[in-house]
Amino acid sequence: MSSGDGVLENEEEARAWIAGALSPTSAQWAGLERFAGMLIAENERQNLIAASTIPTIWVRHIADSAQLLSFDGRAGEELWIDLGSGPGLPGLVVAILSARPMLLVEARKRRCEFLRAAVGALGLDHVEIAEAPLERVVTRPAATISARAFAPLDRLIDLSARFSTESTHWLLPKGRNAVKELALLPEPWQRMFHVEQSRTDAESQILVGVGKMVAKQRGKR
Repeated sequence: MSSGDGVLENEEEARAWIAGALSPTSAQWAGLERFAGMLIAENERQNLIAASTIPTIWVRHIADSAQLLSFDGRAGEELWIDLGSGPGLPGLVVAILSARPMLLVEARKRRCEFLRAAVGALGLDHVEIAEAPLERVVTRPAATISARAFAPLDRLIDLSARFSTESTHWLLPKGRNAVKELALLPEPWQRMFHVEQSRTDAESQILVGVGKMVAKQRGKR
């Protein structure tokens, strides 16, 4: 995907892009529909997503999460770890659309209660939930690491570096500050990433990287 490919502007375009780019099965479409409904319903009880984004939930949350699969379409038994998964964005959307093992890391109890309810309702047996701060999660190799709104980039990488391998894909939506945050990283980290335009927001970007990070490199340039 490049910046010239255009940005999704409405719910119809979001659904059409998912259909064309990811070819969901009927069961996967049903899962996405049910998950979107669960998000809206649960939002009445706890603040999972901004109320202003509900009318455009397919653009702002479903397609915004699903687009990460266009940067990493690997299948099989390779683990995907989603950091600070919150209400399952992007992790549960990816898990609905892919059979890859998914580990959702989320420290907040009420968020985890929702995640467990969603996983059960959607029959996502390949999803595991770690209800703990990332620092307390047991180290295991990840083929993919994603984080939608977890921490500033340098801290995110420092905390999660121990899960990475030489072939780990990093998929990090960073909004409008992607380039600025990347420029603040040590040069060895910077060289491992490139910037992609978000499909769902003309002003947002995604940092895409490959490789093993070494923690606590800050200050080494």
